[in-house]
Amino acid sequence: MKYTNSFQDKNDAYRRITGRKRPVKGRTAFAAVFLVMSSVLSGCGNLKYDMAYQSAARVSSFNVTVGQTNDSARPFADDLCVVTDNIMDSETVDISKAKAAVLFDLNDKDVLYAQNPHDRLYPASITKVMTALVALKNGSPDQMLTATDAVKITEPGAQLSGLKAGDTMTLNQALHILLLRSANDVANMIAENIGGSVDQFVEMMNEEAKSLGATNTHFANAHGLPDEDHYTTCYDLYLIFNEAIKYENFSEIIQTTSYQTTYYDGNGKPKEVSYTNTNRFLKGDIQAPSNVNIIGGKTGTTNAAGHCLILMARDTGGAPYIAVILGADTNDDLYIQMADLLDEINK
Repeated sequence: MKYTNSFQDKNDAYRRITGRKRPVKGRTAFAAVFLVMSSVLSGCGNLKYDMAYQSAARVSSFNVTVGQTNDSARPFADDLCVVTDNIMDSETVDISKAKAAVLFDLNDKDVLYAQNPHDRLYPASITKVMTALVALKNGSPDQMLTATDAVKITEPGAQLSGLKAGDTMTLNQALHILLLRSANDVANMIAENIGGSVDQFVEMMNEEAKSLGATNTHFANAHGLPDEDHYTTCYDLYLIFNEAIKYENFSEIIQTTSYQTTYYDGNGKPKEVSYTNTNRFLKGDIQAPSNVNIIGGKTGTTNAAGHCLILMARDTGGAPYIAVILGADTNDDLYIQMADLLDEINK
């Protein structure tokens, strides 16, 4: 457990946080502080954050920042949904053909469903949500990007846009292609131009994950192709996506059904491209429950990860929700189960 403290005296610090005199040193003092911190670290209804993560991950999960007035402590997760265990109802939701799933009410900070929310799994191209987040945080939409040999990806089956070394486009164009086409070569172009190198950008992704409390996440690349050191959880993806939707560019792109643009090769020759969103809800292939409006999200599929989807949706009153499914057996299973999960909204 870690907290920042601007007080000069430990006794004074304890008194200001707890409202009581600091007890004797040793285990008793630690226990008292722990109980107080546990009482404020809660979210999503009446659930208490009781150290769901592994010990190595607990530090950032329990950060408490002392306010500027030095009179109050603000929990790290005071504006987030928090889930510590499964919350499932097999009679109303069937996610038996996937490895993990969550559904969160963003307004009420409520957990409507959680199946293996902290299991570490491959995220496939949902990785690109973090790629877009780090790019928007450290770059500008009109920033010009230039492709290098880093865009050469030879893995069989990798989704590509056909970039060549010397091609140029704005970050805004690249983000559209990244999120709609799920282009792995564009992910590397973004990474190299924003981070200085692909490796440095991946370090930025991991630092951003830590800052968001996504302590069961580690990225090995910017695109999501399989790597044993590349993993996340449904809950961590909620934290990442919840941050990304704060950026207007990101929110606009994930709602886009189709996109046409022109970029240029190294000789200044125009290259026209057109892409459609891979999200079957937005394409109209799959119908969402009648009481739910799908805003947008990100898909991801590899043999190692299975079929994955993260979505933002709204109920009939406009309240926002985030839903995640990882490791579905087939693409059809993914969307059938997601529709079933979203049907929990407004029940």
